[in-house]
Amino acid sequence: MAGFEFSSGFLYYVYMTHQDQNIKIAVDIVIFTIMDSALKIILIQMKKKPFTKKWAFPGGLINDKESLDDAAKRELYEKAGVKNVYLEQLYTFGHPKRDPYGRVVSCAYFALVNSEGIKLRTIEKYSDIKWFDIKKLPKLAYDHADIAKYALQRLRWKLEYTNVVYSLMPKHFTLSQLRRVYEIILGRKIDRRNFQRKVLALNLLRLTHKKQIGKHRPAKLYEFKIRKPTFVEVL
Repeated sequence: MAGFEFSSGFLYYVYMTHQDQNIKIAVDIVIFTIMDSALKIILIQMKKKPFTKKWAFPGGLINDKESLDDAAKRELYEKAGVKNVYLEQLYTFGHPKRDPYGRVVSCAYFALVNSEGIKLRTIEKYSDIKWFDIKKLPKLAYDHADIAKYALQRLRWKLEYTNVVYSLMPKHFTLSQLRRVYEIILGRKIDRRNFQRKVLALNLLRLTHKKQIGKHRPAKLYEFKIRKPTFVEVL
């Protein structure tokens, strides 16, 4: 095999090219929940120009000594007050002009939370923090509209072959409530009988001794046997 020869000038050029790079790495997190019969996400309101009063996903630059996952967990808690939830790396967004302040590559994540008991809070750096309906988002800063679009598509795919919906559900729920969550996220109706038959056959749920009392006949309450990600064909 023929060898390759590199001149000292070429090696110096390669070295200086890498030395001159000034690229920062950030994480941005799309936090999903089901609230008021809608799929919602958390957005924070920016203060700094040129995005003053615009909305964006919680996120920020990673520290020198932390992993991407650790940075995402930290930002999730610092910027939104959320922790110990399902969190998954989504995609890397790296257009050279995505950030007007310089070259920033964002590793986006998405999280699934049950909104019960969550009290949103953020830091002084931002003006506000709110839940927004995924179908009624304001104009977003940076390329976060693209991130939102891809995160929704990924979530819909995940529902088809995993049990991650558990992270959106309360501890106890009816089969109708579970089906409704699928319908809200997928944006379509699901046959009640077929859904219940399939879900129960998968052996993911445990029937509890509790019942939901309402206007109609008391409904049976279920819980997930295991609240951690599992590959399973739900739909």
